[in-house]
Amino acid sequence: MDLKERIYSVLIVSASEKFNIAISSLLPNAKYSPVSIVSSIAAAKRTFAEQSFDFIIINSPVSDDPGISFAIDTCQSKSTVTLLVVRAEIYDEIYARVVSHGVFALAKPASKSSFAAALSWMQSARERLRQSEKKSLSVEEKMEEIRLVNKAKWLLIAHEQMSEPQAHRYIEKRAMDRCLSKRDIAQEIIKLYP
Repeated sequence: MDLKERIYSVLIVSASEKFNIAISSLLPNAKYSPVSIVSSIAAAKRTFAEQSFDFIIINSPVSDDPGISFAIDTCQSKSTVTLLVVRAEIYDEIYARVVSHGVFALAKPASKSSFAAALSWMQSARERLRQSEKKSLSVEEKMEEIRLVNKAKWLLIAHEQMSEPQAHRYIEKRAMDRCLSKRDIAQEIIKLYP
């Protein structure tokens, strides 16, 4: 999917109506949807537990918590990018606490262009996470194929008295001859010897 066509889900955690209006104006529906707004960390935790979000934007402090721990916790998700917006006078301290966890931080007050840049960074980070997810899935799929082929080889060894190299070659040759994957051949063999 083209990046221009990508739509990002957003959770805004802020007790400030002024902030919510300002940030919402930077999130057009064509690119950001759904956009959920909650006014407390407790509500944010409930919402995040029920639904995954591409982006979480926390305007710290929130009514019941500074939001730092929540920001760190949300970055444990492999598909969420978090921006913590903090007062300029404590920015350096907060940044030092959250940067190693992958949390983006932005000092406030911030201009619209600073927020727009932060959103661009978040998009880049989210796309990188998306690529990592794909690689992780392909590695898991490959590991599953290896497990299936190994199981099929051991069945051939046990039932057909083949050596391990013979069983391996048998699976590879059948896959090539029939234009199937080794995984498909292994599954057939496993079905033959339950």
